[in-house]
Amino acid sequence: MNLPPSGRLHQDRLLSDDDTVVPRRKFRLGKWLVLAVALLLLGAALGYLSESDNRPSTIALPRAGGPPAAPVRVGQVVRRDLQVIRRTPGTVVANTTVQVTARVQGIIESANFKEGQFVKKGDLLFQIDPKPFDAALDQAKAVLLRDQAALKNANRDLALYENLNRIGAVSTQQRDTAISNVEVLTATLVADQAAINMAQLNVGYTQIRSPVNGKTGPMLIQPGNMVLATGTTPLVTIEEIQPVKLSFNLPQADLQLILERQKTKGLTATVDAKDANGQPLSAPVDFTSNAVNNQSGTLELRATFDNKDFSFLPGELVNVTVELDTLPNVLVVPHEAVNDGPDGSFVYVVSDGKARQHNVNVLFDDAKNVAIEADVKPGDQVIVEGQLRVQPDAPVSISSAPASDKAMNIGLGTGPQ
Repeated sequence: MNLPPSGRLHQDRLLSDDDTVVPRRKFRLGKWLVLAVALLLLGAALGYLSESDNRPSTIALPRAGGPPAAPVRVGQVVRRDLQVIRRTPGTVVANTTVQVTARVQGIIESANFKEGQFVKKGDLLFQIDPKPFDAALDQAKAVLLRDQAALKNANRDLALYENLNRIGAVSTQQRDTAISNVEVLTATLVADQAAINMAQLNVGYTQIRSPVNGKTGPMLIQPGNMVLATGTTPLVTIEEIQPVKLSFNLPQADLQLILERQKTKGLTATVDAKDANGQPLSAPVDFTSNAVNNQSGTLELRATFDNKDFSFLPGELVNVTVELDTLPNVLVVPHEAVNDGPDGSFVYVVSDGKARQHNVNVLFDDAKNVAIEADVKPGDQVIVEGQLRVQPDAPVSISSAPASDKAMNIGLGTGPQ
């Protein structure tokens, strides 16, 4: 028996409702299961990480054999005399510097030298047009001749007036006037001769000659230009460079050593340059300033070099070495062996394969060798390279590789391996 359509529709509606309710319950239950599993996995991960953090690290464990030996290079302690020297830069100064200027006004006709040429004292450098000065000289000579003639006439008048005065023909006043005329003209002749001498000097000044032996610089005023006697621009500058002077400065703390050395052996300045025979160039210090520079706290000294081969030029910078004293029979180590610490200077001495720290008293340091007072003896090996990796009483390994040039001042040894 078939159901009515309305009943079928109602049954279908009921089945549809049941079908939709059951899947919704299954979906909610599955979601809670997934969430529970995720929480379990998260808790397991956190527990593993916590356990890993509590485990001891094997990387931080010290090695059973101790720290490795630091590689170093060494030099030797020696006992010998050490010179107390100072190294300082110096400046070459011309023995004489002359700025050649004109002494009369005129036009430069010619220059009789080439720029940079060596000239001797008295050599003609410039010729100024002499014609105006020759004319002035001729005029001065003519004035002298005129006044000489006037003086002769005045002498004849004086003789006449003296004779007439003796016989009473003229008065004594007229005779005295004649005497005064002679005296005035005599003085005029002296002035005329002075004018001639000045004119001759001006003619001579038209030839500008070298006042010294030296090397010329650039020609600052070329021929054809007008020059003035009061001009401030020199025609040329001449530097006397044979000999030359070497100027350098030493600290005022060395003043007593300087004075003592000058009283005994004298000071000698040595430069890095060498002569034709390969020997270092040196010269005695012949000038000591009379005052200390209050800005730099130094004292200027100078030495004169003959400069036969013209190896020095004014303004050149050179390195100067000056010996001030000698320390006899002292312990000497390379400069690189001395270190500075909170308790003062010290050196590392290699003994039994370990670095032993010894405090030292520095007597003198010339930037290459150091004179010291310390509890060390000649022949001891001191570390000159690799100190930053060294610990006191720690093992070291002496390298057999060649040492640097800085550490070869006294002579380095490789020592036992």
